[in-house]
This record gives sequence, C-alpha cells and structure tokens, in this order.
Amino acid sequence: MIIAPLCSSSSANSTYIGSKSGGVLIDIGCSYKKLRGYLSACDLEVENIKAVLITHEHNDHVAGLATFMKYNPEVPVYKGGLSNTLNVSDYEITTFNTPHDTDWSVGYVIKHGDYKIAYATDLGEVTKEVENATLGCNLCMIESNYDSDMLWGGNYHYHLKQRIDSKYGHLSNSDSADYISRLVQNGATRVILAHLSRQNNTPIRAYDSTANRLSAAGMKLNRDYTLDVAQIATQGQFIPI
Repeated sequence: MIIAPLCSSSSANSTYIGSKSGGVLIDIGCSYKKLRGYLSACDLEVENIKAVLITHEHNDHVAGLATFMKYNPEVPVYKGGLSNTLNVSDYEITTFNTPHDTDWSVGYVIKHGDYKIAYATDLGEVTKEVENATLGCNLCMIESNYDSDMLWGGNYHYHLKQRIDSKYGHLSNSDSADYISRLVQNGATRVILAHLSRQNNTPIRAYDSTANRLSAAGMKLNRDYTLDVAQIATQGQFIPI
C-alpha cells in the first residue's frame, strides 16, 4: 500500500492511495495527460484507479475530471459528503466536512485494516468535526498552505489576502503545525504537508514550521513521526505504508 501525492499546490492537486491491485484517486486538478505522466512516474497506471473522490469543485481540484470521465466512464466518481461508509477494493472510506468558501467541501478518512489515513486540505480552520474525524489516524496529509508573513507582505489584493486568511480559506503554516502537534500526540506517525501556495509559501518554511513546533512539544523527528512535503508535481514520489 502506498500514498502518492501526484501533484499538490495552489494550482493543481491529485493524490493516489492504494496499491497495484487497486486504489482511489483524490481530486484531479491537473490535466488528464499530466495525470497519466504522474502516475507513470510512480509506476502506476490509470487502470489502478477504482474510484475518484472529489474534495470540492474549485478548478485546482477538478480541472482534469471531465476528460478523465470521458476516457474512463466505468470508474465511479464521488462528490460531497457520503451518507454511509464507501467500500472500494480493500478500503473503507468516510467523509467529513471542511470549512471552505465553496458550496461543499470535504476531507476523507481511508481505512485499510487497522490503518487509517486522513486527508484534509482547503480548510480555513480545524473544526470539531475535523478533529473528531482525524485525531487517531496513523497517516495524515494536511494542508500547510501559506506563510503569514509572505501572504500579508505580498502583492495579492487585500480582499484576497483576507479570503485566504479567513475561517473559510486555508490553513497557515503556523495553524497547521499546531494541529499536527495534536495529531502526533494522538497517534499519527506519518505526516505529509500538502497544498502549499506557490506564491505565499516555500517547502522549507512549511517543513520548518511543523518540525520546530513538534520539537518544542518534545516530539522527535524520525522517532515519533516522519515528515514529508508534497511536491508541486511528482518526480516519482510515493510513501510506502
């Protein structure tokens, strides 16, 4: 079993979770052509995808969906919250609502045996519902979207800065680090930082923010947890589980 962040940024997002015998794809924010290339770099194929899970309908999460559906009409696509547990191959999937500026936005918990993966991007704050769903998961892929100094010192329009920094926007590096500390204290051993802004963040800033926060809380990197940063576009990056 692997998790492969195929692309992750403010421009395009897509993540594969599963194995060669089948798995699920969360979001298709890149073109279908790029998706096939990213999968190939991880030694995967479109045929490995048994279901597509959409977090919300902003373009950086669905840009390639229509083309994917055209060429793969047999693959089911799920949007919005699930009323019941969804079973795909050997995985049990549940959803939770995330606060974001769209009609609906969800995160996913994917369970394989006793192992639980939490996927949560595009949320302005960590709500009680998010906590209830993600605390206790073993691997957590969590948004660390922006560095506050870069955002507020940058050239974005003031109203866009407000939108990003609002409770329906995105998690800052600092807010993400604070919550990841709680996740690790509650059993998470593997963390992936995701959905980094290309304009208002850097991988080093996001990584250091979380690593320093957890170190200050007494948690040691590579002993108590591992930490990775999802790339803008994959170079064959995947994490065995």
